[in-house]
Amino acid sequence: MTATAPETRQGSAPAGPGSQPPGRRERKKQRTREALVDAAFTLFAEKGFDATTVEEIADAVDVSSRTFFRYFASKEDVALTFQEEQTRAVMAALAERPPDEPIMTALRRTVVEIARACERGQLGFDPDRFQCLLSMMSDSPTLMAGSLEHAQKKQQLLTQIIAERMGTDPATDLRPHVIAASATCGFQAASDVARRHEGAFGSLSETIDQAFAILEQGLNS
Repeated sequence: MTATAPETRQGSAPAGPGSQPPGRRERKKQRTREALVDAAFTLFAEKGFDATTVEEIADAVDVSSRTFFRYFASKEDVALTFQEEQTRAVMAALAERPPDEPIMTALRRTVVEIARACERGQLGFDPDRFQCLLSMMSDSPTLMAGSLEHAQKKQQLLTQIIAERMGTDPATDLRPHVIAASATCGFQAASDVARRHEGAFGSLSETIDQAFAILEQGLNS
């Protein structure tokens, strides 16, 4: 069920219809940002997240630490660029699901689709970087905390998208909030199980699929 799309570098975004291409200054800034992300993940893979410093990432790109902080608030911010790209892909894919599809079914198929794309290197995702991020979150409580905080911040956006699909107002309807929170918890539970019991339920995407199946079928069944 995974659709393919032209590959794009992580962190880059295609220009929309009628938009002007970025100027030289913006292209240079984008190249610098991408170079910092590339250098960071190379160092993370070699040394681990906690042992890598901001200074080392900056040195690898031949820029100063001050320049680094123009692009990222911290090395956690760099590491979670992949998670940010995942989130954007999920939101975009969810918006494309058939409008008459039950919401939890739509969420299940969307999240599994993006997880499989990450594993297989589709939709512009780098599977090595994906595995690196999963490994780092297993080893670094700091990065795991950052990942959970990121997910919590994005839950409000997910709630709004769900409410729009359901044709309701989240200010007066509790259902979109509960569904978004359930989806977030289902994903986190699957990810935690996949890290702690590697292979017990198959790949990460397969584990996510099983977790969302439980939500889709109902917890009392």
